[in-house]
Amino acid sequence: MTAEAPPALAHGRLVPVTVHFDDLDALGLLHNARYPVLVERAWTALWRERGFGFDGDWEAAGDFCNAVKELRISYETPVDRPGTYAVHLWLERLGNTGLTYGFRFCSADGAVTFAHGSRVLVRLDAGTLRPRPWSEPFRAVGRELMRAPA
Repeated sequence: MTAEAPPALAHGRLVPVTVHFDDLDALGLLHNARYPVLVERAWTALWRERGFGFDGDWEAAGDFCNAVKELRISYETPVDRPGTYAVHLWLERLGNTGLTYGFRFCSADGAVTFAHGSRVLVRLDAGTLRPRPWSEPFRAVGRELMRAPA
C-alpha cells in the first residue's frame, strides 16, 4: 500500500509550527488559547520572510503596525501530542486599510485540519492609531496570497 500524497494547496502558504508539551492542557490536548498564538507566529514568520515585521519601533513597522478587529475559530479535531504541525494561511480580502485572512491549523503536510478560522486586521498609523492604507509593496505580496473567488 502506498501513502497518498498530501493535498496540493490551491492558494496561500503552509507555514510550519511546533506544538510543545507545555502547550497542552490538563487533558493532554492543545489548549484552545494556543491555536491563535500559533497562527499569529505563522503569520509573522510568513510576512517576516517577505521583509515585513516589527523590531521595536512602531513608526518603522509600517504595515506591521496593525490591530486585530475580529477573530473567528472553529475547532474540528483535537491536537493530542507535541510535534510539528502547520498553519495554512491565505488572504480572503485585501481592502484599503483592512484585510481578512483565512487559516487552517493542520498536520505538517496539510492533509488533516484540526481548526480553521479567519481574522480581520486593520493597518494603523503609529502616531494617531487611526486606520491607514496598506503600502503598495505589502499589497503586492498580499495579492500573491489571495484565495481565488469560488
